[in-house]
Order: sequence, then structure tokens, then C-alpha cells
Amino acid sequence: MSQSNKNRFGAAGWIILALLMGGAGYFFGTRTSGPDDSETSSAPTERTVLYWQAPMNPTEIYDSPGKSAMGMDLVPVYADDQPAASDSNISIDPSTIQSMGVRTQVVEQRDFSRQIRTVGDVSYNEERLHVVNSKVSGWIEKLYVSYVGEEVRVGGPLMDIYSPELVSTQEEFLLAVRNAKMVSPNATPSVRADAERLVSAARTRLEYWDIPESEIEALANTGEVRKTIRINAPATGIVTERNAIEGAYIQSGMDLFRIADLRTVWVHASFFDNEVPWISLGQQVEMTLSYLPGKTYAGTVDFIYPFLREKARDVHVRLVFRNSASYELKPGMYANILLEGKPIKDAVVVPTEALIRSGSRTMAFVALGDGRFEPREVQTGEVGGDHNGETRILSGLSAGQLVVVSAQFLLDSESRLQEAIRKMLASGGNQTMAPDEVMPDTEMPADSAATGQDHNMDHGA
Repeated sequence: MSQSNKNRFGAAGWIILALLMGGAGYFFGTRTSGPDDSETSSAPTERTVLYWQAPMNPTEIYDSPGKSAMGMDLVPVYADDQPAASDSNISIDPSTIQSMGVRTQVVEQRDFSRQIRTVGDVSYNEERLHVVNSKVSGWIEKLYVSYVGEEVRVGGPLMDIYSPELVSTQEEFLLAVRNAKMVSPNATPSVRADAERLVSAARTRLEYWDIPESEIEALANTGEVRKTIRINAPATGIVTERNAIEGAYIQSGMDLFRIADLRTVWVHASFFDNEVPWISLGQQVEMTLSYLPGKTYAGTVDFIYPFLREKARDVHVRLVFRNSASYELKPGMYANILLEGKPIKDAVVVPTEALIRSGSRTMAFVALGDGRFEPREVQTGEVGGDHNGETRILSGLSAGQLVVVSAQFLLDSESRLQEAIRKMLASGGNQTMAPDEVMPDTEMPADSAATGQDHNMDHGA
């Protein structure tokens, strides 16, 4: 056989050999396969389309495939992807949750209080103010108080007054005393009683004119009428007003001195009406002054005024502070007040930013895990905590649950969207929801609506 025939035969042989091996493989493959293998392999299960949705507007839904209002192909929404009609939970895939910036925090149960910071002004203790006036007319012979601001002691001299009325009353008193001494021991009881009655009447008249008891006793013992009578200070304090001038003539009833005892002072602090429940009588407060930086004064709540000031819309609270010997606390000073509210035991507390407030209800979202979230309607109580960033929960949440503290507005939008779609499907028909059906008016969380934009930016909403 020629060399060319050998090459031609070899190539053909390899082709025949390959075909034979393939057939053998097929034969053995069919023999090793079980007779029921074709039955066990089934076609993919068909998913049930619940409705068709516009890709650019999730609120635009249809019963059958087609084009959306924008001319785009409708997207099928499957029944196994949707929660049950009675299920209000929402599900979001983890990548979307991360891009939304969702953060959660544990609901705590602990003692709950509030720090209240306000301002006040130092004033006189009104219970320790004294007015010295004259009950007789006359002339000031000598004045012992030289200027306003001078400190006087109780019983210390203020002035000497010459009054013709006082002189004549002294003479009447001495005459009555002499007459009583001259009454014979054998006199009838009525005579002795009349003599004693005259002495008592003259003494009472001097007392009613605020003549000190020591001056009356000295008059009775010496028997000498004094031209002037000394008026003493009724209390220890600072002279805040002086209308007396040495040598001047004064009328009865004229206010001559005002004396304030500054050993304790009042501080009038202003609190908003929603802060009043945190305040109680006898509560401890702290005060600082810009005049004396670094120094703190301790005081107590003495009185809560039973009315609201209409213009300022606040409640006045009276605080009492002890003053130093050098009278550091001066009436007229402005003060910064710090009050720690009385604690509420075992309160359920959440961050205020976790709450979404609408006109009729307050909502929070509970994280259930695996991208599932449940909207909860809650009843709120007092606001407090550090920087007033926490709110007490009266019902709707329990300790240990995870609540969403950022991006909850997006979750709220998704929850409202799903609820609106369920209502639409229940009513039937192709329709598009109005924007206010999906996102009704809502208020910002517990901080003010004016700062709502900053609130959302800070928390990635």
C-alpha cells in the first residue's frame, strides 16, 4: 500500500473510532439512567403575577402587561414578594438599607429625668423687708444712718425725734405714775384701779407710737421727760431707701427707711408650662452668675406661682438662696439656673429622633431583622434626658426592642405606599394614587419643623 493510501486510511479510521465511542457513551448513558429520571426533572414553577407596575411610578399599577403612561414597559410584581394583606411590615434588601443610612437603637427602661436650664433674676426676700416710718410729727434732731447701702443691726439707733406730742405724752405718763404712787393703800379698790388704768393708758399710747420699751422704762425710773425719743432698727439688714434728713420736719405716716435683710435672697426663674411637671417644692437647684464665673450656688424651689404669665407664656418659680457674708448675691443680678427634674422610675425611653409625629398620631419603626421593619403607633409622655433628646413612651414599645433613629421617613413613605396599593387592589381597577394618598402631611420629629431639614441631613434621611 502506498504512503498516501496509509494516510488516507488513518484519518478515516480516527473519524469512525470517534463516532463509535460517542454512540457507546450514549448507549451506556441511557442504560445507566433510571427509567423515571425524566419524570423527576420538572419545569420551573411559574410565579403568580399580582399586578403590573410602572417602573418610574410605583403608584401606577395595571391588571395586565403593557405600557405605562410614560411609554415604558410595565414591570410585573409577584404575589410571593408581597406581604399578606393583614401584614403591615415592610421589607427592604440590605444594600438599600445601607445606602439609606438606616440606624437603630435599643429601647431602654430606666429612671428618666430632665435637665432644665433657664434664666432668672436675683431680688430681695420679700419676707425680710422692713419699712420704718413715723407715727408722730416732729423734727429729726439726730440721724444715725448716713447713706443708702449702710448696714444696720436690729435694735441699733436710726434717729432721734423731737415731737411736742411725745413730750406731752411723756408728761402724762409721769403724772399717772406719780398719781398711782400717791394712792393710799387704804383707798378703795376702784380708786386704785383708776390710777393703774391711767398709767396703762399713757404707756400704751407710747407703745403705739413705737417708742422702745427700754425708753419707757427709763422714763418711769428717772422721772425725767426727754426732749427726743430714739427710733431703733426693727431688723438687721441693708438700708435700701432713706427719706430722712437731719433737722428736717417729718409728718406722721411718712416712710423714712427701707431695710432689706440680704442674708437670703429670692431668685425669680421662668419656666415654660410643659416644664412645670418636672418641678416640685423643696427641689434642689444650681445657680451660676456671669459676674462670678466658676462658682456655683445651691438653692431650693420655694414657691411655684399658680398662674401663667400671658405675654411670656411662662410660669414664675421662686427660688431661695443663702447669701454670703459679703453679700455676693445682689438684687438685680441675672442668673443661670440648672434644675434636675424629679426622676420617673422605670420609664420606657427612646431617642426623640426616632418618632414621626403627624396631626393625629405618633409613629416609630421597630427593626425585626432580615431587612424587615414594623410601624408602631406609640403614645408619648415627657421629653427629657441629656439635651432633651429622649422621650418617654407610655405605650406601643417595650424595653429591648430596636427602633429606627434615622431614615425613618423613607420607611414611613414605603409603608404608606404599600398600604395604599393594598387598598387599591382591594377596590380593583387600573388607577394611579394621588401624591397625598401616599405621603400625607406629617410633622417633623420632636425637634421643631424649622430645623427639620438639618435633622434629616444629620441622620441621612
